[in-house]
Amino acid sequence: MNRTRIAPSPTGIAHIGTAWLSLFNLALARQCGGQFVLRIEDTDRARFVPEAEAKIYEGLKWLGIDYDEGGTKGGPYAPYHQSKRLDLYKKYAQELINKGVAYYCFATKEELEQMRRDQIARGELPRYDGRWRDADPRVVAEKLAAGEPYVIRLKVPKGETIAWTDLIRDKVEFKSDLIDDQVLLKADGYPTYHLAVVVDDHLMKITHVLRGEEWISSTPKHLLLYQAFGWTPPIFAHMPLIRNQDHSKMSKRKNDVSILSYREKGYLPEALINFVALLGWSHPQGKDVFSLDEFLKVMDLSRVQKTGPVFDLEKLNWYNGYYIRDLVAKKGMDELAKKLLGGNFVPEGFPIAKMNEILPLVYERLVTLADFSELTDFFWQDFTPNRTLLLKKADVETVKQQLSLTKAFLEPIGWIKEEIERTIRQLTEDKNYKKSQYFMMLRVAVTGKKATPPLFETMAVLDKETVLRRLTLAEKVLGE
Repeated sequence: MNRTRIAPSPTGIAHIGTAWLSLFNLALARQCGGQFVLRIEDTDRARFVPEAEAKIYEGLKWLGIDYDEGGTKGGPYAPYHQSKRLDLYKKYAQELINKGVAYYCFATKEELEQMRRDQIARGELPRYDGRWRDADPRVVAEKLAAGEPYVIRLKVPKGETIAWTDLIRDKVEFKSDLIDDQVLLKADGYPTYHLAVVVDDHLMKITHVLRGEEWISSTPKHLLLYQAFGWTPPIFAHMPLIRNQDHSKMSKRKNDVSILSYREKGYLPEALINFVALLGWSHPQGKDVFSLDEFLKVMDLSRVQKTGPVFDLEKLNWYNGYYIRDLVAKKGMDELAKKLLGGNFVPEGFPIAKMNEILPLVYERLVTLADFSELTDFFWQDFTPNRTLLLKKADVETVKQQLSLTKAFLEPIGWIKEEIERTIRQLTEDKNYKKSQYFMMLRVAVTGKKATPPLFETMAVLDKETVLRRLTLAEKVLGE
C-alpha cells in the first residue's frame, strides 16, 4: 500500500507546482488503495506568511484535489505541521550525535564567511571545511556548558558512492566526497529541511517520495540520514522542472504561478487540471482531453519525461475554451451563467434580465470567464463609434445616407431577429450596397466593435430604441 505526500511551505501563494505534484502523488496513492498526506513544512520562519496555509487548502479544494491525512483533517501521525514537531527533530538530532554520525559545530557566522572568502580566493568550491568534525570532546563539552550557540551537522562519510534507483531517472549516483557536512539542526532549534523531511517521512510511513528534480542533489544527504538512523528509505521519483516557453524556469518572481490567480482570471478547474496533468506526461491512449478521475486511474510514472515541460498558456486557453463549451453541452447555459455570477465575472450594471438572451450569443467566444465583460459591454454600455471604422471603404456622404436609410427601414418593423434580417437584406439589395462595407459599418455603429456575435441576433437583443439611438450617434460623429 503506497503512502505519498505533498509538503508545501506556507510562504505566500498556493503554487501551481504544488497542484502538479499533488496530482501525481494522489494517483500513486489511489491506484493501490493507499493514502495521500498533506504536510505543512513551516519551519522557514523568515518567509512564513500566516494566511498562506489557507490558500493552499483553498487552491487544492478548488481543483478537486483531495487528501486523506494532514492539513485540516489531522490523522494518526499528527501533528502535520513541522513547527509543532520541533521536539521530535531535536530528539533525533541528538540520537545521531550519540551514534557518532553527527556533531556539534560552533563556527560563528563570521568564521563561515571568512572560510568562504578564503576558499574562493584559492579557486576552491566554497563549502564547510569540517573544522568541528573531529573536535576534542572536552572542548565541545566546555562550549555546551558555557551555553555557546551551535548547529548540529551530519558527518558525511568519505570515499563512498551513494546511489538509488529513481522511478523516473533510473540509477543516480553521487560521490560522498562532494557532499558537504550538512546542517541538520540550526542554532535557533529549528531543523533544516533535510533532517525534518527524513524524520517526518519515516514516522508518517511515506513509501514514495515524488518531488521536483531540484531535490536530486539533496537525496544523497537524505539517504545518508536513513542509513544513519537504520531506517528503510522510501522510493524516490524526481519530476522535471516546469519551464517557460523560452525554457527558463518558472518562478513566482517572474511568472503567474498561483493556483488561485487562475481562478480569478476565469479558468475552470477542469481545464487547469487537464492541462497540468499533461505537463511532462502523456496519456497511454494518446488522449488530450480527460477527467481528473481518469488521470488518477491511468497515470504511470514510466510515461513521465525527463526534460522540463513547457507551460504553454495558449494551450491552457484552448483547454479552457473547450471546457466552457463542454459545460454548456452537458449542463446547459444556466450552469455557465452560475459560474459567471458566482465568480464575479458579470460586471456591475449588466442587465441580468437579458442574460438568457446575451449569453448564447457570446459563450462560444469565451476563452476565460473573465472575457465575458469585454464581449458583452456594448449590450448595456453606450459608446462613441470610431469614425475611421465607420468610413472604411466608403466616403462620408455614402455612409450618412446608409445610416439614414437604415433607420428609416428599421423604425416601422417588429423587433425580432427574422424581421430585422429581412429588412436589412432588402435594403442592401434595393440600394445595391457592397455587403462587406455596409455590414462592417452597421456593426461598428451598433456595437462599436469590428467583431461581435451574429449581427441580427445582436440587434434583436438590443432594443429598437437603443439601435436607432446608436445609428443617430454615428451620423453625428460623421458630421463632426
